Amino acid sequence: MRRSAANIARLGIKELRSLWHDKALLVFVIWVFTGGVYVAATAAAMDINKAPIAIVDHDRSPLSDRIRTAFYPPYFLAPVPIDQTQVDQAMDTGRFTFVLEIPAGFERDLLADKQPSIQLNVDATRMTQAFIGTSYIRNILNGEINSFVQGYRVETRLPIALTLRYEFNPNLEGKWFGGAMEIINGVNLLAIILAGAAIVREREHGTLEHLLVMPLTPFEIMSAKVWSNGLVIVLAAWFSIEIVVRGMLGVPISGSVPLFLLGATLYLFSASSIGIFLGTVARSMPQLGLLMILVILPLQLLSGAVTPRESMPELVSDIMLTAPTTHFVTLAQGILYRGAGLDVVWPQFLVITAIGIVFFMLALARFRKSITLTSV
Repeated sequence: MRRSAANIARLGIKELRSLWHDKALLVFVIWVFTGGVYVAATAAAMDINKAPIAIVDHDRSPLSDRIRTAFYPPYFLAPVPIDQTQVDQAMDTGRFTFVLEIPAGFERDLLADKQPSIQLNVDATRMTQAFIGTSYIRNILNGEINSFVQGYRVETRLPIALTLRYEFNPNLEGKWFGGAMEIINGVNLLAIILAGAAIVREREHGTLEHLLVMPLTPFEIMSAKVWSNGLVIVLAAWFSIEIVVRGMLGVPISGSVPLFLLGATLYLFSASSIGIFLGTVARSMPQLGLLMILVILPLQLLSGAVTPRESMPELVSDIMLTAPTTHFVTLAQGILYRGAGLDVVWPQFLVITAIGIVFFMLALARFRKSITLTSV
């Protein structure tokens, strides 16, 4: 046991040195946990920001002026008044995301209880702004119109009062979600890539044959690749949380970072096994890259990282329960977003450990077979 542990430690140090000399892969790791996290949190914001809007005002009444002045930064740019004849061209060229058309006599008909309509034209090719901005505009219009009407009529109180409380993200800031989620995606991405690239690199550089003539077992070789690459990812994730997410983005992390890193370590056990399995199948880095696309994209898209699993077809949701990524996303979101403790996420810890053992044994069997074929 002592000799096996020493072999695993030495081989792991060799893997760390190989990664250090692979500058392209090293730069990729640094980018994923620094620039990639920052860009995902800021550039791809999930809230509306500086949306261009135009208003066609046929009414030209105090109410229409009040509606026009209700749109202001940072959610919307200052509304641009345009004519009816300019609407089609403005929408076709993508100049505006929203064009609000207020009909003539709108204020008069409103006060006369005729329930007039306002037309909102939306450029739905801008998915985020179109979906979220429509809700913003509806709320702004309802608020301004109700406030205006109450100045002319007796206020009617509803029998109930609706009080909204937003848990875990009270200001609804997209970067709170985007930054931490990108770290989760980065752990998933690099755990598979680094382990798979380590196997392919051994084969391309001819060092796999050197390992075969040494008194080493496939278990020792594979374990060394798992712990060394896992160490790099865990340290990079910790650095990203403390420096990028907390420091540069100013996002508060509710839960325990060490608990999250412990969960990431358990997940790396199974994710690295997937990478090693793919590395034994691929014969070159381009082949490995194609296999990564076929594996990583479904894991990230269907694990609940992008959309809730409840929104997926039931068959897909059930199948993804066999993937470690699904349970890792659940525990990571629970810890980082909601401040969950071990008493809440322990089922995910157990499931990830069990799946990791199965994946490790499958990868080890495939790795042992590939070594046998190589030696022959």
